[in-house]
Amino acid sequence: MFAIVPALAFADDATTGDRDVPAIRENSFVQDPSAVQGPSGGDSNGRGATDSAGTRVSLPIDLEPIHRRGGVPQSLEILRLMEKQQRRVAERASKCTVSVKIGPAQGCGVIVSDTGFIITAAHVAMRPKLKAIVTLSDGRQVAATTLGMNREVDAGLIRIDPGQNGGEPWPHASLGTSDNLVPGMWCIAMGHPGGYDPSRGAVIRVGRMLEVRPDVIRTDCALIGGDSGGPLFNFAGELIAVHSRIGNDVADNLHVPIDHYDYSWDRMALGEAWGFLPNFKPTLGVSGNRSTKVAEIIAVKPGMAAEAGGMLAGDIVIKFGTKPITDFQSLVDAVADTMPGERVSVLVQRGNATVRLVIEIGRSG
Repeated sequence: MFAIVPALAFADDATTGDRDVPAIRENSFVQDPSAVQGPSGGDSNGRGATDSAGTRVSLPIDLEPIHRRGGVPQSLEILRLMEKQQRRVAERASKCTVSVKIGPAQGCGVIVSDTGFIITAAHVAMRPKLKAIVTLSDGRQVAATTLGMNREVDAGLIRIDPGQNGGEPWPHASLGTSDNLVPGMWCIAMGHPGGYDPSRGAVIRVGRMLEVRPDVIRTDCALIGGDSGGPLFNFAGELIAVHSRIGNDVADNLHVPIDHYDYSWDRMALGEAWGFLPNFKPTLGVSGNRSTKVAEIIAVKPGMAAEAGGMLAGDIVIKFGTKPITDFQSLVDAVADTMPGERVSVLVQRGNATVRLVIEIGRSG
């Protein structure tokens, strides 16, 4: 069962903008060095792979112009063809669109290889080596582990732990490219907003691209909480982007262009995490002395995360999440490895007592 939420599908034509994004190679994502097969069963680099089990579907010739260039359907027949096409794509895409839960946090992802690699948003994956629970389209839950993430564009990578599918390949998306996208093109957003719901299934939103930039795609496919990390497909069933951030307006939904996962695949597969989104740097809101051998809090900034979590000047931080804190620099490093909005358990020495705080990490900007 699919739930379909229409976007602002028939707004005025969007204009075309210039782009400067290198083309992605078909199924070229590189897996970790120990992997034998590529994402769709090709060589270790994914080259020469077939796509018989992916999401790509044939496109009626009458839909070619609107698929390539976008625009408003000019007849009822074209509109009916579009509706039939999106249902064909959604049927395949729902099988590889997954719900991802890490601790209390929930997001989405999309399987992109028959060996169980999942791409998602960096803020969903949070950091390398975390354990995740992945819920498949049929409700089955499997264990997974986060790998690396390029936080500069909000791209993250997860892999389903091996040995959970009876030796069978995982359903996976066919990889497209974000190189040839233009404003006005139609797209299909998939996700499990609010978490997996067996009575509802994957939620589908059909809309159009409003802006295409090298680092972000903006659409009118209305996203809500929990959609982050889910896939964006074109009308040929090719994965072209991943949901990233929700703006303040129904037409302000941001997605990571698929090509960035190609650019960053090697580093992410090795478990590297780097960068911050603009105005999305994690912030605690304290100051301390970097020259001492303890992480003593000198001042707590009003209205920021530490104050809201109950931290006081004079507290000595001894543990941040799972990380022992030895000095103020180690606290700075530990905060930098979190995501804004993440709730972290913090142990502090306050006089002769040890106090446990739970602090929701803030963000700059």
